Amino acid sequence: MSQAFAQPVAPVQLAAGTIRLVPLTLDHVPGLQAAAADGELWNLRFTSVPEPGQTRAYVEAALKAQAEGHRLPFAVLDATSGEVLGSTSYHDIMPAIARLEIGWTWYARRVQRSAVNTTTKLLLLTHAFETLGARLVGWRTDNFNHASQRAIERLGARRDGVLRHHALRRDGTVRDTVMYSLTAGEWPEVKAHLNWQLSRPRT
Repeated sequence: MSQAFAQPVAPVQLAAGTIRLVPLTLDHVPGLQAAAADGELWNLRFTSVPEPGQTRAYVEAALKAQAEGHRLPFAVLDATSGEVLGSTSYHDIMPAIARLEIGWTWYARRVQRSAVNTTTKLLLLTHAFETLGARLVGWRTDNFNHASQRAIERLGARRDGVLRHHALRRDGTVRDTVMYSLTAGEWPEVKAHLNWQLSRPRT
């Protein structure tokens, strides 16, 4: 039985509720700069958020990786205003085994701990499993990024383990990387849970 994707991982627009995901372009540079400035997110040593003067290079690197076939970056937008709220990507795309990861995800501080991340992940996971035919979706995060680990675990992903001494941080230290995954067989239950989370009244 073939394990390849049902169709190529290609730029696409996804939308639900108040969130719209669109292919990342250089036109989003000013919006990304404004979103990152909300909380000066680039000062967090374990995130991928670009410093203001590095935002164009950040987008260019993402687009280069897209052209090489192993990343698909999105801008996360407010569907009503069009304001850029952050960014996310499919990455480490492996068509031969229908596997990809979700990462390079960050949001302006004011929309953290809101429905934005849940909606974004629901869109990405639905597209990955139900349109692309992914067999597995993975995540990776810094061992000190406890907020990210909690957010991934709330999605219903399973912690696979830790890759020790795995990658450089922006400050030159070397991080351990915590790996998570979700299989196609686990997706229906996770989807139901995410929809339930989004249906609950928010206080």
